[in-house]
Amino acid sequence: MSAVGPIAFRLAALIVGGLLLANAAQAVQDCELDGRSVNPANGNTTAGKSGLMRCKDRDTGVLMREQQLQNGVFMGLARFYEKGKLVKEQSVNERGNMDGPAREFSPTGQVLREAVYDDGRETGLVRNFYPGGSLRRAAFYAEPGGERAAVDFTPSGRLASLRCGDKPMLAPAADDARLCGFTDGPSQVELYDSKGTLRSRLSYAAGKRVRSEDLYDNGRPAAQDEIVGNQRTERSFSSEGIKRREVVSTLSERGAIRQRVQEFSERGTLVRDQRWNAAGDPLSDDSYYLNGQPRTKAIYSEGDAPRTVEINEFHDNGQPASSGRFLVIDRFRRTAVGVHRRFNDKGTLMAESVYDDKGRITRERTWDENGQVQRDDEVFADGSRKSYSR
Repeated sequence: MSAVGPIAFRLAALIVGGLLLANAAQAVQDCELDGRSVNPANGNTTAGKSGLMRCKDRDTGVLMREQQLQNGVFMGLARFYEKGKLVKEQSVNERGNMDGPAREFSPTGQVLREAVYDDGRETGLVRNFYPGGSLRRAAFYAEPGGERAAVDFTPSGRLASLRCGDKPMLAPAADDARLCGFTDGPSQVELYDSKGTLRSRLSYAAGKRVRSEDLYDNGRPAAQDEIVGNQRTERSFSSEGIKRREVVSTLSERGAIRQRVQEFSERGTLVRDQRWNAAGDPLSDDSYYLNGQPRTKAIYSEGDAPRTVEINEFHDNGQPASSGRFLVIDRFRRTAVGVHRRFNDKGTLMAESVYDDKGRITRERTWDENGQVQRDDEVFADGSRKSYSR
């Protein structure tokens, strides 16, 4: 589920509160308690008093807020008005934190939001509504963690997003027992945007998402994510429907461990193929030219430490271009060891370099296209050379 939903609604709540405070600050208010004038900014006028304080706009006499006092402390019911109409109703505790039911209203009196707070934190089912009265969002909150499950709807009443919990939580606002696959096997859910366009297809089993498919505007798949047993497969596609990438991972307590990644060209031909073992260590890394010929082939050793990788490169006609073995230092660093060779596009050996086990070059040889030796040098640690022929 997109994170935009909960953030947007929290921002909306802050904006509403900000507007109320801004309006209150711009208008001079006259407040009274039991028919006597009080100033909420001056604690001396409210000390030890209890009852419902009512504040009106000095110029128009229109009611702007009502707030309950208990022994000089603002605690209990609080209502806020705009142009004489109730826009927000809530309760606060002795610490000034929202506590208990809270509702927000449109200018027509339609409920826009209803929630329950526990010492400043939302708890249980929170619902948001469109001005016309249809459900816009439902979310369930519990500590620790805050939001546990949520569902969003378009103005026409179609599902826009879904986040499932570890058990059904959203009834009666939404049937997440069915939507989240807690009954009758895996669910089949479709998500729409505000224009009514189908955007995603989801499947849940016991609250866990086991398959998702995001769609382009033309209805073709943009991305797929599927879990079968402990294997997860992710695919991405071009808007023409051509698969561009596929990632296969094994799911474990440590998280997802990649097993294979394939990348494809705009035409759908394989351009790279990487494999890892069960521990997440690389096994091979092959790449291909667009004409289908191999470009590079890398094979990693298994079991020995430190690990090595044999890398062979090719010309686009399939002939070998280079070969060599490297010591794997870490994910990003390698050191050449052993014999490394380079070939021309006819597959003829043209050069050879020999490295010791510390990656220092010890010998270099080159040949012409007829196979005649052009140079054969011993290479020393300081970079100086000595010809073997001398």
